[in-house]
Amino acid sequence: QVQLVESGGGLVQAGGSLRLSCAASGRTPGYNTMAWFRRAPGKEREFVAAISRPTPTTNYANSVKGRFTISRAANTVTLQMNDLNPEDAAVYYCAIKSGPPAWNSGLYNYWGQGTQVTVSS
Repeated sequence: QVQLVESGGGLVQAGGSLRLSCAASGRTPGYNTMAWFRRAPGKEREFVAAISRPTPTTNYANSVKGRFTISRAANTVTLQMNDLNPEDAAVYYCAIKSGPPAWNSGLYNYWGQGTQVTVSS
């Protein structure tokens, strides 16, 4: 079992920044990819960014490239979000899987409870 706990969500004005963190605990060896997904009201969950190890490989959704940065230190993954806009408002979920990064949420083995990001215009 793996537990994922997110933190760092909140309310920010458009153009502002937030940093999300996700700490993994439990039987994490072998789950080498950590990722962020998000779900906005009335929309399906979508891939945001992922990072894998041992060679740090990152993947980003086109909508966040150049604004979001994913990083990882041990079993904690961080998503630095800059230049936020109202379209970024959603519940953000951390997820973990074995193998390389994937955009398909169904391939991830464990999920966090989510953290709300609200962006005011």
